[in-house]
Amino acid sequence: MGIKEAKTIWFDGEYIPWGDANVHITAHALHYGSSVFEGIRAYETPDGPAIFRLSDHIDRLFDSAKIHRIAIPFTPEQVEEACRGIIVENGLASAYLRPLVFRGAESLGVTGADCPIQIAVIAFEWGAYLGEAGLTAGVDVGVSSWSRAAPNTFPAMAKAGGNYLSSQLVANEARRHGYAEGVALDHQGYVSEGSGENIFLVKKGKLFTPPVSAAILPGLTRDTVITLARERGYSVTEDRIPREALYVADEVFFTGTAAEITPVRSVDGIPIGAHRRGAITEQIQNDFFGLFDGRTADRWGWLDRVRAARPVAMTAGK
Repeated sequence: MGIKEAKTIWFDGEYIPWGDANVHITAHALHYGSSVFEGIRAYETPDGPAIFRLSDHIDRLFDSAKIHRIAIPFTPEQVEEACRGIIVENGLASAYLRPLVFRGAESLGVTGADCPIQIAVIAFEWGAYLGEAGLTAGVDVGVSSWSRAAPNTFPAMAKAGGNYLSSQLVANEARRHGYAEGVALDHQGYVSEGSGENIFLVKKGKLFTPPVSAAILPGLTRDTVITLARERGYSVTEDRIPREALYVADEVFFTGTAAEITPVRSVDGIPIGAHRRGAITEQIQNDFFGLFDGRTADRWGWLDRVRAARPVAMTAGK
């Protein structure tokens, strides 16, 4: 899926042309995966563009950096303002945003301790990650032969670039086998997550999703779905899920910033439910997307309205 270039990128505190946002070939992150990042969506609303759960995403960005001992040279408030500003700068009504923090070029020692910490915020138009049709028709997935890392190996709670080598193995294997996406198991053989999504299953009107201890990234869309489902009166349980529970579920769906809420219609060639989007999945989708067109009241303060003033550059640490 190609990137639709925008005009500018916020890079180390300045707005620069998209094509000028370059790093040196010796950047530590390029060699060792020493980066942390976020995926955030801004939606078009009746009141103009609004960024979904901006402060929560930036808090997680800083948590990921803390886990990997990466000192971000800007405050959370400055990075939030850069996210708002890049939308205005590029004149976007809706967008996918990618704040990225990484160790730059200075040393190729493994620690990267002497490398400068650099930061960028990218914004561009991006549709449904698993396809627009998948939002209604559902997608076919397969359980991967690749497992998520065991505890005390890679910290799964950090959204780090290096962690996504595992995701690439899962996703590429799924594509080779004709699936839209893969599902990874954890080191004990229980369901973990997709290559870039959390997963839910529905059984007899109740929702189930793997716990944080199943080597998942605690997704903010996942948290949103749990909140919306409980508001609807549904039981939501975070617990270990055996692989075969996917096969006999009434409904299965993915959640994530890129994937939003995407139904799963089959797992390993086994139809899920009626082999199409289920009623509970559809209801949760409607509540979720209703946040952006006004059908669902934003009682949680999840929408960060973007003001229509031209952004300004900033100085690190100010």
